[in-house]
Amino acid sequence: MNELEFGDVTITRVEELHGPSLPAEQFLPDLPASAWQENRSMLVPDHLGDQDDVVQAAMQTWLLRSEGRTVLIDTGVGNDKSRPAVAAWDHLKSNYLENLASAGVLPEDVDLVINTHLHVDHVGWNTRLVDGAWVPTFPNATYLMPKADFEFFWDPANNSGIAGGVNENVFADSIAPVHAAGQVQLWEGSHTIDGNLRLEDAAGHTPGTSVVLLESEGDRALFAGDVLHTPLQVLHPDHNSCFCEDPVRARATRRRLLGWAADTNALVLPAHFSGHGALEVASRGNEFEIKNWAPFARY
Repeated sequence: MNELEFGDVTITRVEELHGPSLPAEQFLPDLPASAWQENRSMLVPDHLGDQDDVVQAAMQTWLLRSEGRTVLIDTGVGNDKSRPAVAAWDHLKSNYLENLASAGVLPEDVDLVINTHLHVDHVGWNTRLVDGAWVPTFPNATYLMPKADFEFFWDPANNSGIAGGVNENVFADSIAPVHAAGQVQLWEGSHTIDGNLRLEDAAGHTPGTSVVLLESEGDRALFAGDVLHTPLQVLHPDHNSCFCEDPVRARATRRRLLGWAADTNALVLPAHFSGHGALEVASRGNEFEIKNWAPFARY
C-alpha cells in the first residue's frame, strides 16, 4: 500500500535510499551475536545482509496530510553535502525530490517539517544547494526542531562525539541556513501540532530526540525516529545503537514508548526500517514481541 489512513490523517512513505549501514556487532555493540542468529529468518534480507551480517537501513520521510496541511517527518541525508565520515553519503545524488513529487508533493507545498532530532540523516533535505548557497528546500514551511538538540549541536565539539563525527558540517549546511531564514521553531518538553499530532520528548539517542504521536478517531501511531534502528530492539529493548549519546536514558525511553504502543495498539513507524516499514508490538511480561507488520510501498 502506498498510503494508510489513520482517522483523519493520511500517511505516505517517501524513501531517499536504502542499503547496508554498519556490521551488526558494531551497530548494536552489546547485543549478543546469538540474538542476530536466532532471528535471521525475520531480519534477512530487509534488516540484515544474508552474506555479510551488515544492518540494512532506509533513509526516508514519513509524509502526513493532517487538517489540510502537508507535514514531513525527517528529511534524510540530502544531496551535494560534504560528509567525510560516511563515504556513501558524501556529495550524494539521490532522487528524493522526484520521489516526493511522485507522492504528489512539491517543495513549495510543504507546510511543516519535523526533525525528530538533528543527526545527519534526519535533516539533510532541510536545505539544497542553489547557486553555491544552502537555502531552505521547503520555502513555505515551518521547521520544528527540538531546542535541546539545537543548542547541543550548535557547539562544534558535539558533532564528533559518540556519533563518530558523522555530524561534521551538518549544522552549517542543514540547520543554520533554515534558522537564518526565520523558518525554525524550537520547542521543548512537548508540542501540540494540531488536533491529531503532537511531539513528545524521547531523549537518550540525542539530548533532544523526539517522537511524533498520532491520535485520530481512535487510531494511533508512533513515529519513533531513532528510538529503534532494528526490529531486534523490540525483542531486546535494553540494547542501544552505537550512536546513542545517553545509553541509560535511551533504554528507558525505548521501554516507555514500546509500552505505550503495546497498550494502545499503536502502529510503530521507525525512521530507518527497510522492507516492512511499520509494525505493531505486544507486551510479553516485561518484554515485547512483534505482533504484526504493516508493509508500505515506497515512493
